[in-house]
Amino acid sequence: MHAPWIGADSPRSPIEAVAIRCFGLAWLALSIAGTFSTRPHPGLQGRGAGILLALVALLVCAVSTQPLRFTGLPVWRRIAALMGVTVATAALAVLQPDGTWQSGPVFVAIIAALRLERAPGALTLACSLLVAMSASAIAGHGGASVSVLFTAVPWYLVMRLMHAIAQQRNALGESRAAEATAAAAAERGRLAREMHDVLAHSLSALALQLESTRLLAADRGSGHELTRAIDQAHQLAAGGLQEARRALATARGEELPGPDRIDVLADAFGEQSGLPVDVQVRGAPRELAPDVRLAVYRTAQEALTNVSRHAAAERVEIELSYLPESTVLVVADHASAGTPPPAPVGFGTGCYGLTGMRERAELLGGELLAGPTDDGFRVELQLPA
Repeated sequence: MHAPWIGADSPRSPIEAVAIRCFGLAWLALSIAGTFSTRPHPGLQGRGAGILLALVALLVCAVSTQPLRFTGLPVWRRIAALMGVTVATAALAVLQPDGTWQSGPVFVAIIAALRLERAPGALTLACSLLVAMSASAIAGHGGASVSVLFTAVPWYLVMRLMHAIAQQRNALGESRAAEATAAAAAERGRLAREMHDVLAHSLSALALQLESTRLLAADRGSGHELTRAIDQAHQLAAGGLQEARRALATARGEELPGPDRIDVLADAFGEQSGLPVDVQVRGAPRELAPDVRLAVYRTAQEALTNVSRHAAAERVEIELSYLPESTVLVVADHASAGTPPPAPVGFGTGCYGLTGMRERAELLGGELLAGPTDDGFRVELQLPA
């Protein structure tokens, strides 16, 4: 099994992993140095050629067992590489009995403990020890084979223990993360229930009351303007109820509204206000992060709400631009000639909508620009791509 804390590419490798990698490099260096400094020396002829070939095979197989080479590969490939180390070790035990061949089974023990499951790892080590000890006995060095046994097995057990501790630590971290996620979901659910009990119920009752008032006004022959005003208030309450339900769905982790719903938002605003709304999309639409999608939608929604509350506009323009380095939303209203300019609007305490839009943009690394123009008011949201 893969031990993530052993990987050489881990940005948070503990000191134990660094020590193991240093041990591996030192093992390779000592194996090479010890083999070349022991008689008979490696060479290009006769017994020396066999020693050199066994040393090269051992190094190649040892390097091929490293994690980066075998990530995602079948277990049998790892075992085959360790068996290659074992065969090369056995050859060195016969050809160069006084060399450093004893380190081969120790290396197999360490890699088998860290990179294999318990049963295959133990079986691989047992086969490696059997082959190496048999080769040493054939060469007449039975004492060395016993020494290998009492060195490799403790190494295997220690590394298996380290592996188990690492697995427990990872499992504990995953459990804590899952608990935090569950706690956040429970809190979102509680808030959603509170919103539903208070806000959604209130808006639903308000919408029903306005509908009854509209029907009563029409039945008693009230003026058209009064009936129309009540009807618009009913539509606003119904729209607020829909938004409350959508907010509840968002709190439960369901899909967030985004730029794809701006057309629907503009159509609904046009029906309620009677103003023409022109929506333009520039550039190729791309997938946005959930928070960015919601920020674009909410900014368009709040800007249109401000138009209906504060502006004397005759038309509204919405432009959504997908630029290479940013996503830009512009909502601008335009009044007819001669209309008094709108009152200065800032981000003070009297303008909570603009303040909320600005804070949402800043949290996402963007900015919100809002201010009067020659014939109306303009809101611009800029978010990094």
